[in-house]
Amino acid sequence: MLIEIELVHAATGQRVVRARAIAAEGCLAMALGEGATAEEAEEKARSRLTAQLEAQTSGQPRRPGRPQSSAAAPVAPGQPHAEQPAAPPEQAVEPPVQEPQADPEDWSSELANLDLQLQRLGWSREQESTYLARAFGHGSRSRLTTYADLMAYLKALEALPAGTEPERAGVPLKRSDLLGQCDQLLGQLGWDAGRGRQLLESKFGRSSRQQLSDSQLLEFNMLLEGELIAAGEAGAAG
Repeated sequence: MLIEIELVHAATGQRVVRARAIAAEGCLAMALGEGATAEEAEEKARSRLTAQLEAQTSGQPRRPGRPQSSAAAPVAPGQPHAEQPAAPPEQAVEPPVQEPQADPEDWSSELANLDLQLQRLGWSREQESTYLARAFGHGSRSRLTTYADLMAYLKALEALPAGTEPERAGVPLKRSDLLGQCDQLLGQLGWDAGRGRQLLESKFGRSSRQQLSDSQLLEFNMLLEGELIAAGEAGAAG
């Protein structure tokens, strides 16, 4: 089994590390850790990952499945047994959310700020390309075609101290990765949309993941990891 450690977010006073346990059959478990330094975040991520793996091996894993049907109503003597009609499947539909604000048409100030941040860091165009390839899978700023990616890039650079090497710099959070991890955790827990919505409403006052910021979505994933660990420990104790 291989333990994969990745720095997935870096901001002033905050580092987030993702730890994944990889085996021949694929990813066995993953966990996030948050701390003031990368070392602290990695330690927390490893600890949470270990707890998940121990829970999987010592107890019965919880797998998603259909809820148990309710008990049939008693039948009076002499009456033929009537089959109970099947309940319609629950519609896991999230409520509509407000449309996000339209992206600005003029990005000149953001692009100018990017150049200032690159000068502060002391990065050449080649070093910028190295960082872009790590963060977005390509080495050209011109291929940042969405305002969200541009702002994620800018905020990531603003959080880096001067002199940071692009090969070691923390990359910005990717919302698609956070949503994918969220789906995986919900599947491991066996939660339907209603159960996940309850946690969203109780912790964030929101009814949909799309209403969360990236940092809130990260926090939601960490809450789900805690639920997964607790479920595994409860199964082992029982």
